[in-house]
Amino acid sequence: MSRRILLALLAWLLPLAALAADAALELPLLFSDGAVLQRDRPLPVWGRAAPGSQVEVEFDGARAAATAGADGRWSLRLPAHAAGGPYELVVRAGGRERRVRDVLVGEVWLASGQSNMEWPVQETLHAAEDIAAAGDRRLRHFKIPKSWAERPQADLAGGQWQAASPDTVGAFSAVAYAFARELRAATGVPVGIIDSTWGGSSIEAWMDAAMLGLDADALEARMRQARAADEAVRARTRERLAAWPPVDAASEAFAAALLDERDWATIQVPALWEAAGYPGVDGVAWYRTAFELDAREAAAGVTLGLGRIDDSDTVWVNGRRVGATRNGWNTPRAYAVPPSALRAGRNTVAVRVEDSGGGGGIAGRADELYLATAGGARRALAGPWRFRTAAVDVAMDEGKNQVDTALYNAMVHPLQPYPLAGVIWYQGETNATPQGAHAYRDRFGALIRGWRAAWQAPELPFLWAQLAAFGSGGDRVDAAGTVIDSPWATLRESQSAVLALPATAQAVTIDVGDAHDIHPRDKRTVGHRLALAARRVAYGQDVVHAGPAYRGAEAREGTLVLRFDAPAGLAVRGGGQAPRGFELAGADGRFHPAQARIEGDAVVLRSGAVPQPRLARYAWSDNPAAADLVGGDGLPASPFRTGEW
Repeated sequence: MSRRILLALLAWLLPLAALAADAALELPLLFSDGAVLQRDRPLPVWGRAAPGSQVEVEFDGARAAATAGADGRWSLRLPAHAAGGPYELVVRAGGRERRVRDVLVGEVWLASGQSNMEWPVQETLHAAEDIAAAGDRRLRHFKIPKSWAERPQADLAGGQWQAASPDTVGAFSAVAYAFARELRAATGVPVGIIDSTWGGSSIEAWMDAAMLGLDADALEARMRQARAADEAVRARTRERLAAWPPVDAASEAFAAALLDERDWATIQVPALWEAAGYPGVDGVAWYRTAFELDAREAAAGVTLGLGRIDDSDTVWVNGRRVGATRNGWNTPRAYAVPPSALRAGRNTVAVRVEDSGGGGGIAGRADELYLATAGGARRALAGPWRFRTAAVDVAMDEGKNQVDTALYNAMVHPLQPYPLAGVIWYQGETNATPQGAHAYRDRFGALIRGWRAAWQAPELPFLWAQLAAFGSGGDRVDAAGTVIDSPWATLRESQSAVLALPATAQAVTIDVGDAHDIHPRDKRTVGHRLALAARRVAYGQDVVHAGPAYRGAEAREGTLVLRFDAPAGLAVRGGGQAPRGFELAGADGRFHPAQARIEGDAVVLRSGAVPQPRLARYAWSDNPAAADLVGGDGLPASPFRTGEW
């Protein structure tokens, strides 16, 4: 071999060798630039290096060493460190070096659950104000991408630390951001939020096999089979989409009044994509149809009913934009179309639909798709429309957020043993079913104990948001309209029951719900109440963190006297001494509305329909909008019943 060839070969191999050496020195994604580490706790650091290599870690003058095992894994522990920073974390092994820069030490909280915890700042009631005011580089957020796995994973699928700024905070978990801002003010130290959330997820998906009492090997085998089936479906879907080259998601080219639709497909509306032959598709797609008007109808304007579009939409008529809705998956669309956008004869409708995950498309009931003229006459718009995708992915994640252990394996297990100050949790809507609501108390207790065991922290503070008010349609009522059974109320009761565990607290939110939207937009109040709970439970501050809590009942002369633990006293939201939302039942167990009056630390109930009351309940429905018992500080009382029936 000539010297020139040898030198050329070395020049080609050396970069590859350097890449291999770098790859042999790996850290979890949590140990990346901008990280926040938990103060005042021994700090475990771990990763991978060349088998047998010596690993040295240095942080603000403290040093520790370890030897990588035969599989390349290593771990060590640095001493506890006070709040402060920024610092550098330096890791060396086998002649290679990794530097993690701009590291802060403060309070690290894990925020987990389903969509109400995932819900971003940019889609909330206070979005404009919160985004404009963001600028705290010592408040940071780490978003874990939605991911699932058959078995516990060592590494996260992705994620990076971001400091709060107007450019970043819009995508932060809104509840977690409000919570973190208050902790920053209360503690004066850096705060890091790890956002591990997936909308629509069940509690079982966030538990491991042991917490659920399942056979881990059998469950893994079933999940492998499901993944193989998913891959086959994914391949068929991608083949079907191959005819449509990707188009910029923001493009309005397909909104034009006149358009060649020859390469578009026909799709039945209403129907989710998954049911219409496009399983696994997420992203942006377009729909088009047309309707006829006479000159009088066009001159008067019309209303377009477009069903329930999952998740977001923008609508054009004859190339003119007439309406849009963001994240309204369960909201029927009805857009007024002015005469200036209409013409006598043929009129075209173009709808751009954006789906962020799960089901997508123009859905709802057939009668929710209509054209209404000024006279009130309706014409059906359900039926075949033209359809094509613009910018989509085939994720095959549908339903994985409800598979036992799947999210724990990919989105919780890889975090261990990264030290935490505590956990905030907002989940339960998916489990609020006739079968799942009562079982939730055992599941939730097992999850808390299991996570604490995994982090070897038996009293890790665990705080949660109780379900907000929402007209779920799940209540079972009798002919008089009295609730016989309410899965949402039962699940709230299950959440309250878990307060028996140490170092726990809940934020009651029935007063900040929305009867028509499962995603109430006021996330600030939820974050504030969780922060009050953290200040009390995690930091021992002398603050009232919860509203009145029912403690016992006593029958007295045709009344039922309810006693409460109410550090701030009892009051009625809006004033007065007669709270609403109470019901009484006698020996027959049939409930009737009760008149209530506050007397000191008690609420006295009576009802002409119940001369000898034995049972009481409060706010016992999915949407207890009238319930208004609060503490003197305004924190709401939790829904309860004095006994099960």
